[in-house]
Amino acid sequence: MSAEATNPVSDAGATGPDAPGRRRSRPRIDLRRLGRAALLGATAGPAVRDRLPDAIGHVGEAHRAHHPDADLAVLRRAYVLAESSHRGQFRKSGEPYITHPLAVTLILAELGAETTTLTAALLHDTVEDTEVTLDQVRREFGDEVAYLVDGVTKLEKVDYGAAAEPETFRKMLVATGNDVRVMSIKLADRLHNMRTLGVMRPEKQARIAKVTRDVLIPLAERLGVQALKTELEDLVFAILHPDEYETTRALIADNSGAGDALTAVADQVAAVLREADIGAEVLVRPRHFVSVHRVRLKRGELRGSDFGRLLVLVAEDADCYAVLGELHTCFTPVISEFKDFIAAPKFNLYQSLHTAVAAPDGAVAEVLIRTHRMHKVAEAGVVALGNPYAAASPDGAEDAERPETARGPEDGERVDPTRPGWLSRLLDWQQATPDPDTFWTSLHADLAQDQEITVFRTDGGTLGLPGGASCVDAAYAQHGEAAHGCLGARVNGRLAPLSTVLHDGDTVQLLLAQDATSGPSPQWLAHARTPAARIAITGWLQAHPEAVAPAAAPRAPASVTADRRSGTRLRADLPAGPAGAVRPAGCCTPVPPDEITGFVVRGGAVTVHRTGCASADTMLRLGRDPVTVHWGDTAECRVTLVAESFGRPRLLADLTEAIAAEGVAVVSATVEPPSEQRVRHTYTLQLPDAAGLPALMRAMRDVPGVYDVSRARHPASPEL
Repeated sequence: MSAEATNPVSDAGATGPDAPGRRRSRPRIDLRRLGRAALLGATAGPAVRDRLPDAIGHVGEAHRAHHPDADLAVLRRAYVLAESSHRGQFRKSGEPYITHPLAVTLILAELGAETTTLTAALLHDTVEDTEVTLDQVRREFGDEVAYLVDGVTKLEKVDYGAAAEPETFRKMLVATGNDVRVMSIKLADRLHNMRTLGVMRPEKQARIAKVTRDVLIPLAERLGVQALKTELEDLVFAILHPDEYETTRALIADNSGAGDALTAVADQVAAVLREADIGAEVLVRPRHFVSVHRVRLKRGELRGSDFGRLLVLVAEDADCYAVLGELHTCFTPVISEFKDFIAAPKFNLYQSLHTAVAAPDGAVAEVLIRTHRMHKVAEAGVVALGNPYAAASPDGAEDAERPETARGPEDGERVDPTRPGWLSRLLDWQQATPDPDTFWTSLHADLAQDQEITVFRTDGGTLGLPGGASCVDAAYAQHGEAAHGCLGARVNGRLAPLSTVLHDGDTVQLLLAQDATSGPSPQWLAHARTPAARIAITGWLQAHPEAVAPAAAPRAPASVTADRRSGTRLRADLPAGPAGAVRPAGCCTPVPPDEITGFVVRGGAVTVHRTGCASADTMLRLGRDPVTVHWGDTAECRVTLVAESFGRPRLLADLTEAIAAEGVAVVSATVEPPSEQRVRHTYTLQLPDAAGLPALMRAMRDVPGVYDVSRARHPASPEL
């Protein structure tokens, strides 16, 4: 099912056809043949009553591969109802319509979905497109199947007009909050529709592809269904970026033999693991099109080993680390590529060890190490968890094969263990957005966050937040509307402004005002990343317009000395109001004749940055309005330079002497401890004339051992 198809290369320990993770291969499904079989199956006589019709035989075979004891009778009944209700309907491609629910069901069966999901998949379009009613589905197949079918049924355009699509997604997401199998069916439905999108008009193809890219692919990623996500990415790539897709396709075709390099490394890895007596399967996974395209953009010219990755499958968690140890012992590891998603799983259930090793011949191979269970979850995500509501059998056998997080409580309470923090947050804020356009925009923004962090509260609880979230987001996530009165925060025990961006593992304590009438500042919107926070802040500001200060009339530009010690003069065009100091930013230390821009910070001061400075770019992204600034007529300036050099005796003295020879005063100097025989010097210098800066930098580069001199550029940390 995965676009990154796995091809067995070698087996280091797995034996026999029933080794974990192996299945018999099945022939490629011909949808036109399926369509003909569907029609024949509908008119077959009593001979088929005790077995599945031929058209759905492939589904039964795929289902039994994952669930050997599954009862297929309900699938036969669902198929008969679906075929009879869709009879006479055809897809735009000319195929009988029943081929679509069959294909959707087959996709889910290949991923290991349980019988209830497959039954609903067969019937997912009956209520929407035929005379079958939801009550009829409920009577014949039960409440769970009816709930899943209703969850994926579209709302009628005649009732909702232009709001039909966003409201359909809202309905679907709410249903997913109660049962994630709803979204599993929708993703498989969209995958088959994308596979057969070629019969549509180009403009409709593009519209559907954009919704798939902006909404469904992020949802597939969050639910961990990588097998569907990767193929959807490739199909969207082909429609929205045909030139890049064709370039990538030609690149893969021209390097069809590139896998030989990985095969050779795979054989070496398998031999090493056999010698260490570690039972493992070593597979080569070709990269899908989008993955190859991304690697090409990152690395430029591709090597043979860049067209795929190695996958090592083992039995137990401890074996993963044993494999890692052997690889790092027998090969040269690329330490920067190591990631441990077993000890710290991703928010979408994904677990694996990532590393990269260099073989003796110089070929570098990326390696994924995981157990067979981890691999199933990595490919199928929530689909691999089966029915999260199934009651445990008396001997606990059913629970034994499911991940611990998927096991139901002893009292049988209906709790969905696959409902992660991001989904709970989404369901919370969508209730506050009755307007379809606002919901649609907020949904796109929420799904655009591709990382998840966990921060700790001082009371022992945790908060799940998207990557890049600030203390403002944490306040609304923890306190809801009570966060309107938030005064500040402590992050890791230290006082911090509400604009502080939080990181995974931080401890945050929100400080609330006792005055219930307190409200948020309009500036909070610049720091809010979650739709819940933005919607709450916007709602309060709209309800309290008096809290938003009216725009002031402009006034004449102010000319203020930026730094008494440097003597540099800057002029800022400020709006009416008290004028503060205008000073160069310490992160990029602008000097004449640099192109500059300014931003008003706390206290009314204006900090001046070089155009292109990372801090300035960050403030622009946050929506901060730039202030026009100009250089005055004073040539004197202060600048910070960084000298990179190889360590040697008297280096500091020679650099200081070269600086003094240019008539420049040293305000401060720092020397970092040597690292791998390299030394980094940072000088803050007072120049009598900014025009002498290029000559100064050349003189410093001429000092023996110095290989680079540059202006300081510190990481973005905008003043707010």
